[in-house]
Amino acid sequence: MHQPAITDLAAADPEIAGLVEQEAKRQYEKIRLIASENYVSTAVLEATGTVLTNKYSEGYAGKRYYEGQQVIDPVENLAIERAKAVFGVEHANVQPYSGSPANLAVYLAFLQPGETVMGMALPAGGHLTHGWNVSATGKWFRSVAYGVRKDTGQVDLDEVRDLALAERPKVIWCGGTAIPRTIDYPGFAAIAQEVGAVLAADIAHIAGLIAGGAHPSPVGHAPVITTTTHKTLRGPRGAMILSDAEHAKALDRAVFPGLQGGPHNHTTAAIAVALGEASKPEFSTYAHAIVANAKALAEALVERGFDLVTGGTDNHLILIDLTNKGIAGKPAAKALDRAGIELNYNSVPFDPRKPFDPSGLRLGTGAITTRGLGTDQMVKVAEWIDQVVQAENNGDEAAIERIAGEIRDLLGNYPMPGWR
Repeated sequence: MHQPAITDLAAADPEIAGLVEQEAKRQYEKIRLIASENYVSTAVLEATGTVLTNKYSEGYAGKRYYEGQQVIDPVENLAIERAKAVFGVEHANVQPYSGSPANLAVYLAFLQPGETVMGMALPAGGHLTHGWNVSATGKWFRSVAYGVRKDTGQVDLDEVRDLALAERPKVIWCGGTAIPRTIDYPGFAAIAQEVGAVLAADIAHIAGLIAGGAHPSPVGHAPVITTTTHKTLRGPRGAMILSDAEHAKALDRAVFPGLQGGPHNHTTAAIAVALGEASKPEFSTYAHAIVANAKALAEALVERGFDLVTGGTDNHLILIDLTNKGIAGKPAAKALDRAGIELNYNSVPFDPRKPFDPSGLRLGTGAITTRGLGTDQMVKVAEWIDQVVQAENNGDEAAIERIAGEIRDLLGNYPMPGWR
């Protein structure tokens, strides 16, 4: 059953309660490898369901437009102070509703419509909000994109520098959604300084690794940092903007009143809880275990003939090019889901296929590490992935069903927050 129990919900709306229970059971029974997902603690779950959701708190602590903030202000201040301590920054804004609005606040703070922004191209591993043409950020601003080298799958900073010198962007983004390797923050900072741009680091995927000391931090290199609070940080669905003192006022004004009204106080409280958890020594152990699992899984996949973009990983994320396996990413992802392995199909750099039917798979080890799986289990996970790909190619649905049962048996030994 769902934990905390949802007895009142079951009485009031059994249809929704039943779906919640189904989803909790589904999460319990599957190896969840979607790189942008995780399991939050029961404490975070409880915080998101509190009466804090009843309160409207437009403005910032001490400067609200509604009365009755005697409790809300300390909640938000606690989240801010914990964010500053965990990441070692001078300023934190914990109000953005999600990662995309947090990134949009950076544009509002430092760019005028039509001015130039530079970010990693979406097919190379960047994010929609880094100026890609289907996003508002690519429609309202002049966007130039850098990519990766075809031979290495990694960013060439010499090429980034040449592009920045030619285009003179006002903001440069580093980070993205499908980057398996360590980001060179000092290198990006040097380029931004040379062209007079604001460097913004999007650490949404690796925030938990940075908090736990398992990935280099952009602090001291990028004056502006955005992140979601879920993924490897194991918080609720929210976001933060971290910065130095110089850029704080412009960012705060961009979030409110620039883009949004009252913050979601229940989410702010849950962010504070997650940051409290991230400040503890055991979180550092967890962050390093994520990376160890990803490396072990990558090595096991390579041994089974899978082609990994960049050849491996330095963080939580693995990007597979399935071309040599004779299957596209979408049918492979759907077959793996039926087998109890949840991930997403994804474009790979220089992908000849369309984005909705790409050549690759993206997977990450944050959630399975939360469940307690270790490097020994990663070899078996790679074996199952290989068997499912072969079974899908051969039309062997019985093998897929067998693997799903084996996975349920394995996961029965590993507790899940939110399900008992």
